[in-house]
Amino acid sequence: MLVVASDAHRAHVSLEIHNGIMSESHESPERADGIAAALAVAGHEMVVPEAVDLDLVRSVHTTEYVDFLSTAWERWSERETGPAAMSFMWPARGFGDARPDDLIGQLGYHSFAADTTIVPGTWEAITAAAAIATTAADRLLDTRATTYGLCRPPGHHASTDQFGGYCYLNNAGIAAQRLLDRGAQRVAIIDVDYHHGNGTQSIFYDRSDVVFVSIHADPREEFPWFAGHADEVGVGPGEGWNLNVPLPRGADRARWFDALDTAAGYLDRSEVDAIVVSLGVDAYVGDPLGTFELTTDDFTVVAQRIAALDRPTVVIQEGGYAGEALGVNVAAFLAGC
Repeated sequence: MLVVASDAHRAHVSLEIHNGIMSESHESPERADGIAAALAVAGHEMVVPEAVDLDLVRSVHTTEYVDFLSTAWERWSERETGPAAMSFMWPARGFGDARPDDLIGQLGYHSFAADTTIVPGTWEAITAAAAIATTAADRLLDTRATTYGLCRPPGHHASTDQFGGYCYLNNAGIAAQRLLDRGAQRVAIIDVDYHHGNGTQSIFYDRSDVVFVSIHADPREEFPWFAGHADEVGVGPGEGWNLNVPLPRGADRARWFDALDTAAGYLDRSEVDAIVVSLGVDAYVGDPLGTFELTTDDFTVVAQRIAALDRPTVVIQEGGYAGEALGVNVAAFLAGC
């Protein structure tokens, strides 16, 4: 399979604040390097992405937000000395929605969690990830063969104008928009990450040209807590084109595959021209950030079930944090495509 990847991700070392202490997060450069190594062993063809298409990025995210991300570190370094740019206040319930002029206020306005900071190489890495997603979508359309984008940082928690959950630009959303721009009438995004893709849902929630389906841990128990419930079905033109299948913590493989059958049946009835897979492999039984019980072999079966839908498919990397097993699990998924 064609794999689109870039070393630019190494410029971004993700930092997070936990219990008042800033430290390197689970979302480390070793994640993508480990996946790349496993896919090389499996014999996949590796190519580098084309240059980032910022006009495409701005069609998914607001121009204000993209401009903010491109300048945030420079603005931070001119006035602060900390190793990572992050606010100390976020607009909560009861606050207004006016965008502040001050950098610290904008960092709070454009983020929703203290697990995601901006460092010197963040812009380089996130635009490379967007370029990977775009190139993977282009190669899919050019060859009609399933392609894989090794995107890091991941993207499914990023909305039109907010970052969080280790995500800055929504790579799956960018891939879907590229497919639409090149002629697809309706695209489906199926998100199998352990955590709900709240950003992807938000971007397409009022649209009928992108169907969003997610299997994830129940947000009453897990991040992102405030999105991903079963009664979230879309609004306006998007009503009926959003399906969430939340599962309880510790759900076993039988229950997970029942959810996949539900999701696949929904997609099969949705008359989509192409599928984008938001591939998080943190549903793995050994993942430190998940509680589900999928095995390595199960990921091959997941891919086979999606492939049985018989739609052109691009796979975009999201989460997965289980050390050496991460690359093995991604390779297992691609083996089933």
